[in-house]
Amino acid sequence: MRGVGPARLESLRAVGIVSLRDLLYCLPVRYEDRTRITPCAQATGGEVMVMGVVNEAPKLSRYNGLTRVTATLTDDSGKLLLVWYNQPWVMQQLPVGQSVMLFGRIGISRNRPVMQNGQRVSDPSIQPVYRAVKGIPAKSFRMMMEQALEQVDDCCPETLPNGLRLRHSLCELNFALREAHFPANLENLKAARRRLAFEQMLMYQAALGLMRNHKEDGMPLQLAEDAPEAFWRTMPFPPTGAQRRVLKEIADDLRGTRAMSRLVQGDVGCGKTALAFGAIAMTCKAGYQAAMMAPTEILARQHYESAKAMLEPMGIRCGLLIGSLKAKEKRMAHAACADGSWNAVFGTHALISEGVAYEKLGLVVTDEQHRFGVRQRSTLQEKGASDAKAPHVLVMSATPIPRTLALILYGDLDVSVVDELPPGRTPVKTRIVPDGKREDMYGFLRGEVANGRQGYVVCPLVEDSEMLEDVRSAQATYDELVSGVLYSLRVGLTWGAQPAEEKAQVLADFAAGRLDVLVSTTVIEVGVNVPNASVMIIENAERYGLSQLHQLRGRVGRGTAESWCFLLAGENERLRILTETNDGFLVAQKDLELRGPGDLMGTRQSGEMLAGFLLDGDVKLLEEAANCMKRLRSDETLREERQTVESVALANYGDKLAQVALN
Repeated sequence: MRGVGPARLESLRAVGIVSLRDLLYCLPVRYEDRTRITPCAQATGGEVMVMGVVNEAPKLSRYNGLTRVTATLTDDSGKLLLVWYNQPWVMQQLPVGQSVMLFGRIGISRNRPVMQNGQRVSDPSIQPVYRAVKGIPAKSFRMMMEQALEQVDDCCPETLPNGLRLRHSLCELNFALREAHFPANLENLKAARRRLAFEQMLMYQAALGLMRNHKEDGMPLQLAEDAPEAFWRTMPFPPTGAQRRVLKEIADDLRGTRAMSRLVQGDVGCGKTALAFGAIAMTCKAGYQAAMMAPTEILARQHYESAKAMLEPMGIRCGLLIGSLKAKEKRMAHAACADGSWNAVFGTHALISEGVAYEKLGLVVTDEQHRFGVRQRSTLQEKGASDAKAPHVLVMSATPIPRTLALILYGDLDVSVVDELPPGRTPVKTRIVPDGKREDMYGFLRGEVANGRQGYVVCPLVEDSEMLEDVRSAQATYDELVSGVLYSLRVGLTWGAQPAEEKAQVLADFAAGRLDVLVSTTVIEVGVNVPNASVMIIENAERYGLSQLHQLRGRVGRGTAESWCFLLAGENERLRILTETNDGFLVAQKDLELRGPGDLMGTRQSGEMLAGFLLDGDVKLLEEAANCMKRLRSDETLREERQTVESVALANYGDKLAQVALN
């Protein structure tokens, strides 16, 4: 390719582009619509194209070594101020009295809209904008893409059978790739992106199906018919209908000859931990060990303490294995896992560290499974391999996804949805609080503490950062509060890397009511259960994903008192979703649509996939692709089509099947 030397080849390799096909599948992250003209008077924000006349000569000014060119564009609707920084040559590109088209971003200066660094447009078009590649200017990258498209027919042959394509009204691959990069119009662009998204999802489904066929033989557990009900009878509370249904599904899996692979997902506080304990109890009663892995030591310790209270009375010996144990404690823990002294082991990634062996591991539970890396989860499963039999696997997620979507995304897992909350949970009231109302908000918190309640203040950083001057840190916020507005209250501070004993003590003090307010980072996002807490304050709320904010909000409203969540941020549409609903499934769907789901067939866990999966949050298209794959598998007359799709899926994903990122 012209213009591609050794240095640029290295730059491309650094972002995973090693072939023309890779390059062509590196789709634009967004587009600039340079086809629609906005009247000057309506150009008030965002990126727009305007057309008008510059009636007076542009002005050039200099200050501190910088240059600024200013001009005014006029059309029938009114005027728009134009400004260019450090681009003095623009003076020659703005002929007085002639009509010009300009594309640029509208900012606000002295309460007036201003187009900043507008670009002259001679040929209206929809322009692709690619993710930046270090060492390759954007214009050069577009020229490379134009060259690559000259060879699209040779390097990207059609992947979908013709009949399938026509049934789902999908355009041809070569047309899709050309129009996805340099669309002639918005209709073509929509058709192209739809085709590529459908194909990506279909191949993902096909790959998951191939992986599912390789599911390992499991260890069928001898469970009494009433094992789930027997477990519920030992609990201090009656189960919800959803809990009862899901534990029965788990028991049926544990009795099966193929290793269980089940995802239990549900909203914050729906009782997933009790279900995990039910699965552990049934496994241990059948003579096998169970291991439950949590993402943080706080959560692992909490599960261990709860398990001791709930499971040890049944004769199930519980143990804790975490990284912060002393050397002697660790050796004893390893020995108890290996010789079966511990029936149920609770821990962090320490459960999968080298040197840890299990006598007879029959069940692996991962809690908050989205927080683990792909390899961490599979390593724990491998620890259980005995007599070539795989342990049963139960994954728990409090990041709820709409059921249809979960069945698609977690295609190699059976999905159980706990869609009922125990009685007594109070919906949390959520408000967006501008900085000017901060004092009133802290006054409200003081009032709640005076009434015997407690509150959290969550910050994105542990300490102040010069790089992020506008982002509040837990340490600085703590110092400010104890010497200012909360001076008379008992305030604690905790963060992720805090020494384990110190952290455990702070959390224990807060849980016991010895602290009124806890200032922390997101370390309290999961597994902290203080029913007396009624206020959650989240600093710089705009920096978090919606699902994470929903998780943090779930730390309050756990008792019977009215609870509040305050999001300190400017008003925006994304955060408004949280003020309108407490339904985690709805919040998660919106989050998925806004952020993209990550690289599902790899290990990347956020952002848009290479071929644009879930473009524009089109969940209906996902469902269509999943139903298409189901039909290919069930309809014998479509066997040839299925084989074609599966062979393409194997070619694209074969090397990744062992490590599919179920995130």
